[in-house]
Amino acid sequence: MIRKRKLMIPGVDKKLLVKDAARLMPDMARRRFIAGGASLGALTLLTGCDVLDGPSAENLLHRISKFNDAVQAAIFNPNALAPTYSEADITRPFPFNAYYDIDDAPEVDGSAWKLEVRGLVDNKRSWTLDELYQLPQEKQITRHICVEGWSAIGSWTGTPLRHFLKVIGADTSAKYCWFQCADSDGYNSPLDMQTALHPQTIMAFKFADKVLPKAYGYPMKIRVPTKLGFKNPKYVVSMEVTNDYKGGYWEDQGYNSFSGS
Repeated sequence: MIRKRKLMIPGVDKKLLVKDAARLMPDMARRRFIAGGASLGALTLLTGCDVLDGPSAENLLHRISKFNDAVQAAIFNPNALAPTYSEADITRPFPFNAYYDIDDAPEVDGSAWKLEVRGLVDNKRSWTLDELYQLPQEKQITRHICVEGWSAIGSWTGTPLRHFLKVIGADTSAKYCWFQCADSDGYNSPLDMQTALHPQTIMAFKFADKVLPKAYGYPMKIRVPTKLGFKNPKYVVSMEVTNDYKGGYWEDQGYNSFSGS
């Protein structure tokens, strides 16, 4: 006789678990989840995740987060552009935002700085700032959207990342561009290749038509207007084209890796 198991995770409030899981889902998945009963049973059917056999509620929510990434990636339109604005719309002053105070932002010597290029590329040499400045550049006035709930409009100028990927002979069938930054805690973040190739994703060297200030990521920031703010790494020191998911500073703490805005 087969005994029917109960959907239970010891020590966890089931209602709170379901609520947290729903919060992590994109709108389309959330509607489906709620329509299915918004229960642990519905959660199991939606994700294919065995609630019973998972080692913890945290693991379950991690799998929901991965499900969220998959849904967002599936519906991402690489040809859809983020809205652009006029000079009059720019937020002044544009806010500084990081997990540290402005006084603790990295001090980078631009004359000695080089961008290291690694991974699935034909040309793995490092690039000086002067060399990068010689590449074609474009200006965009776009909205920065923070996961904390605020947004601001800024003016950014730089080289389309897809152009740089072509110059270095990157394998654009790879899954990710992974960026490492100069922050003391080693900030890093992966960017899916579709977004890396998006026409509005740029290697930003200027803010408001001036050399990128320390507050916004000197000497180089990856500006991605189709993503939430934490997917726009600042103070970039290296880029790797890879098929391996290497995690990221916030991604490793539970933030969705795709995080489209």
